Amino acid sequence: MKRSSFNWSTVPFQFPSEEIVDLPTGKSHQLPAIQAQFRSETRADKEVREARRLEVKKVFLNDWNAYKKYAWMKDALMPISGGFRDQFSGWAATLVDSLDTLWILGLREEFDEAVDAVATIDFGNSSSSRVNTFETNIRYLGGLLAAYDLSKREVLRTKAIELGDLLYTAFNTENRMPVDFIEFERAKTGKGLVVESSVVSASPGTLSLEMTRLSQLTGDAKYYDSISRVMDVFYRGQNQTLLPGLWPTYVSMSSQDVTTGSRYTLGGCADSLYEYLPKEHALLGGRELKYEMMSKGFLETAKNNLLFRPMIPDNESILIASSASVSTTGEVTLDEETEHLSCYLGGVYALSGRLFDNPEYIRIARKLTLGCVYGYLSFPTGMMPERLNMVACKSFEDCEWDKKRFEEERRKRPERKDHLPLGFTTAKDPRYILRPEAIESVFIMYRVTGKRVWQDLGWRMFTAIANGTKTEHGTHAAVQDVTRAAKALPQEDYMESFWLAETLKYFYLLFSTPDIISLDDYVLNTEAHPFLRVG
Repeated sequence: MKRSSFNWSTVPFQFPSEEIVDLPTGKSHQLPAIQAQFRSETRADKEVREARRLEVKKVFLNDWNAYKKYAWMKDALMPISGGFRDQFSGWAATLVDSLDTLWILGLREEFDEAVDAVATIDFGNSSSSRVNTFETNIRYLGGLLAAYDLSKREVLRTKAIELGDLLYTAFNTENRMPVDFIEFERAKTGKGLVVESSVVSASPGTLSLEMTRLSQLTGDAKYYDSISRVMDVFYRGQNQTLLPGLWPTYVSMSSQDVTTGSRYTLGGCADSLYEYLPKEHALLGGRELKYEMMSKGFLETAKNNLLFRPMIPDNESILIASSASVSTTGEVTLDEETEHLSCYLGGVYALSGRLFDNPEYIRIARKLTLGCVYGYLSFPTGMMPERLNMVACKSFEDCEWDKKRFEEERRKRPERKDHLPLGFTTAKDPRYILRPEAIESVFIMYRVTGKRVWQDLGWRMFTAIANGTKTEHGTHAAVQDVTRAAKALPQEDYMESFWLAETLKYFYLLFSTPDIISLDDYVLNTEAHPFLRVG
C-alpha cells in the first residue's frame, strides 16, 4: 500500500476540541426488526427474479468495463465521448464509490483490482484547491468504510482513516462547526478555517453516519465528537423554527443558527439531513435518544405540512413531498412541486415505521413510494423528470379528479408544457440523470413488506431506464428530456458515480435474496454504502 504524501493526522489544529465526546455506551436497545419475514419462493418466481438480477449485473459490468477502459482512476466517465471528468478532487470517485457494489455483485476479480488501485490513491494531493466536505464524505469515505465492512481488507480501513483525518480538518474552526469546502493547502498548516455564513442544511447534517462508523471501527472518538457537536445544534434548534420539527433549507453554521429562514424542503439541499436521523439512531443501537426524538419530530411535521395528495385522473391515492414557504405567523404555502431527490422519503418513512413501531409511517411510505413510481410510469419514456409540479388535493381524503381545476392551475404556471400527461402542470427540469432515489424506496418497501409487487414495479423502472439511457456505445448516460418519446433520446455526456454506486446496486438488491445486505444488519448511507450495525 502507498501511504498518502501528507499525513493528515499530524495537523496541529489551531482550534482543537477541548473535551472529546465519546461514543454512547451501554447496552444496545433491542430495536425492532426492519425486514419482513419472507416466505419461500416458488421455482418459477425464483427463475424470474434470477433473470432480472443477472440482467442488472450485466448492465453494471458493461459500464464498469467502460469506466476501466476510458476513465480508470478518474472521478467520472463521459459515456458518449469516452472521456472523463475529475470534479471530486481527482481521487477516482467512481472507483471508490463502486467498491461495495463490486463486492455485492460477486465480482471478486474486479474488486481485488479496484482495491489495489485504491491503495495507491494519494489524499495528500487534490486536483482542486477546495475539497467538498459533503461529497467527499458520502462518496469517498462512505465507499471505503462500506467496502471494509464487507471485505475486511485492512488497506481499506487504512485509507478510510487517512481520508477521515483529512475530513476532520473541516472542524478546525473557531466554533468547531464544519466548513462546506476545505481549503486544501491551508488545512495542512493547521491554521483555522473559516465557516461559511450560509450553507444548505444537508451539508453539515450529512456527516454523522460516516464519522460515527469511523469512530466505531478505529476506537478513536474524535470523529464522533466532531459530528455530535453539529447535531446538538440541530437538536437544540429543531422546535425553534417557523415550522417546528423541520429546519430551514439554508442554515448558518458560523453563527450556529439553524432556525432562521422561511423556506423549507424535504428534497435537495435538505434531504439527507432528515434521512440520517433514523439511520444514526439504528447505527448507534438506539443508545442516543436525541436521534429518535429528532426523527419523530421531523416525520410528524413533514406529514402534517409538506406532503400532499396530487389530483390525478384515476384518483389513485398517492402522496408527493413538496417544498413550502412559511410566514412569521406559521402559515404554510406549498409549492406543489417535487423532485426526484425527494423520492428517498418513502424509504425513510418505511424504515422509521419499523424502527419506531409506527404502522402509519408504513402506510405513508407506501403512498410516497407509489407517488414516485407514478412519476415514472406516467411519462412516455418510463422515467421521471428531475423536477415537476402537480395540483394538490384539498386533503388526503377529498380528491376527485377535476379537469377544469387542473387546467386553471396549469395556466398559472409559466413553465407549463401542454404535452405533459394529465396531472402534471410542469416538468421544470425534464432530465433524468441516472438518479437512485425512487428505486431506493422501492427496494426498502420490498424488504419491509415482502410484497413482490415492488419487484415488478422495479423491473418496469429498470427496463425503461436501461433502454432509455443507453448510448450507441452500450454505456449509459443522463437524458436531457424524458417527457417526450423518441427513438433516440437526447443525452448528456456524463455518468454520475452514483449510477454504479447506488442506482444499479438498489436494482440488484431488489432482485437478490433478502439476506443480501439485510436491513437488520446494515445501515445504508445516502450513497447506498452499507455500514455494519453493531450490537
